[in-house]
Amino acid sequence: MYHLAQLNIAHMRGEYEDPVMAEFVANIDRVNAIADDAPGFVWRLQDEEGDATSIRPFGDTTLINMSVWESFEALKAFVFGPAHLEIMKRRGEWFERMEQAYVVLWWIPAGHIPGEEEAGERLALLRSDGPTPAAFNFREVFEPPR
Repeated sequence: MYHLAQLNIAHMRGEYEDPVMAEFVANIDRVNAIADDAPGFVWRLQDEEGDATSIRPFGDTTLINMSVWESFEALKAFVFGPAHLEIMKRRGEWFERMEQAYVVLWWIPAGHIPGEEEAGERLALLRSDGPTPAAFNFREVFEPPR
């Protein structure tokens, strides 16, 4: 059995404490709670505060979000659901436009929790090779291994 891991990264327009980030910061707990309660949710990266904003493996101005879901359908339902979509549509207010891929999906054995290094390798793979069964995106989804 396999689960779907996802990583997305974003370069902030200002420091985390800057006023430009205030509305994003104000919504983190609410959106994380919706994810935690979503059908098919398995796990998300978080620190002692309950979010991942202090975890910065890609640089001081880059926020990451990493989670695991039971299926692509479960992740898609959350990502494109009304509460998350409302925030996602405003991404440009808080984050720089990225020319390279910033979201990567990959299948993992159920029970495996991916680390930041693994996620970074999958993102690099997607950027270098495009979507493959090892690293893909929402536009080109691959089935889990058999």
